Amino acid sequence: MTTAPTSPVRTRFAPSPTGFLHLGGARTALYSWAYARHFGGTFVLRIEDTDLERSTPEAVQAIIDGMQWLGLDHDEGPFYQMQRMDRYREVIAQMLAAGTAYHCYCMPEEVEAMRERFRAAGEKPRYDGTWRPEEGKTLPAIPEGRKPVVRFKNPLEGDVTWNDVVKGPITISNRELDDLIIARTDGTPTYNFCVAVDDWDMRITHVLRGDDHVNNTPRQINILRAIGAQLPEYGHLPMILGSDGQKLSKRHGAVSVMEYPAQGYLPEAMLNYLARLGWSHGDDEVFSMEQFCAWFNLEHLTASPAQFNNEKLAWLNNHWIKQADNARLAELAKPRMLEAGAVFEGAQGLAPELPTVLALLKERTNTVNELADAAMLFYREPQPDAALMTQHFTDAVKPALALFAERIKTVEWTKEAIAAMIKEVLAANGLKMPQLAMPLRLIVTGQLQTPAIDAVLQLFGRDVVLARVGKYL
Repeated sequence: MTTAPTSPVRTRFAPSPTGFLHLGGARTALYSWAYARHFGGTFVLRIEDTDLERSTPEAVQAIIDGMQWLGLDHDEGPFYQMQRMDRYREVIAQMLAAGTAYHCYCMPEEVEAMRERFRAAGEKPRYDGTWRPEEGKTLPAIPEGRKPVVRFKNPLEGDVTWNDVVKGPITISNRELDDLIIARTDGTPTYNFCVAVDDWDMRITHVLRGDDHVNNTPRQINILRAIGAQLPEYGHLPMILGSDGQKLSKRHGAVSVMEYPAQGYLPEAMLNYLARLGWSHGDDEVFSMEQFCAWFNLEHLTASPAQFNNEKLAWLNNHWIKQADNARLAELAKPRMLEAGAVFEGAQGLAPELPTVLALLKERTNTVNELADAAMLFYREPQPDAALMTQHFTDAVKPALALFAERIKTVEWTKEAIAAMIKEVLAANGLKMPQLAMPLRLIVTGQLQTPAIDAVLQLFGRDVVLARVGKYL
């Protein structure tokens, strides 16, 4: 049973726009969104774009496109850190005045020499506090013309402990933490500082993120304490692994979320699949996002890495394709079919309605792309293989085809009536179903593999079937 938080829930998804929205990021966004939705809270989208060398507008758009495709709507934002520089400088000035931050005039090579000395002594490499102000300490003379960085005055003693909602209690000694640079020589603030100020200003109550952020958390907690902010709850999600147990990468197939709609996956299938990569609700495998938001809690998040399985995703996609509205599927399939040369108006405007065709075919397909490819047989001229025609269009079957062509002129054009008529033709000619169905499939569709022949013929329409059979008689 999920315990309701005491204050209104405010979660955030805060990607860095240095590339596409990957599957791990999408899962983080999903869990943060679902937790806010479960409690009627607020889901904030924040773009952490202070890495000017690697952040690009294209990557920002890729993240927003991925969120929109998945339907993970944000209530506030997107907020951009580069548009909040004045706020960060204001907090840094307050910290300098309060003595929780200080100017450091060391050059990078001097800091590296310090770190090397600690390494040589078998200790954790760190900044040695040369410019850290302490009671009774005399600081060096300020070098002429040198611009300082601003460092956070991290506590020297004690531990940082938090109860991680995924991993349980985590403790890190303050002795393990450096006096972090929070502003560079040009005044631009650094990542951990910006994140702490943003979480404070945006009143974030729950931070769910990848476990590669575990080492950032004690630094952010100390900064939040120094500025008098209330701490959010933290949960660090394990990474998603490939089917071989290695870190998910391009060699495992698509890792950008936006590659999946291009491959014919539905967002509800992707969301359903991602939800189960680190969380469970009993043995439930298939559920809607409404159900997921009603069920989602932090207690059932797992600390073990999940393995991405393309077969499982395809199975779920098949399920959601079968549930999907046929008109929606037609909108998704039609562009691919047009590229492949589909003609949606027959010679007499008799091509079957695409949603009706997809309704017949979707039981057997795992992706919209497969569905579009399967539907092509209704929207192009059949070109049966000559060898297959020789094999199946035999002298023994020609009388049956002639009787079939005569009977379809008057038969009621329903699946049931066509099926009954085919049985009568078979009985009259002493044939089994495959002996007539195979050449019929080749003549009408150009393919040997189709759904039930009566259903296929009904969709093509009487005139098209008559014209194509007549061509071979």
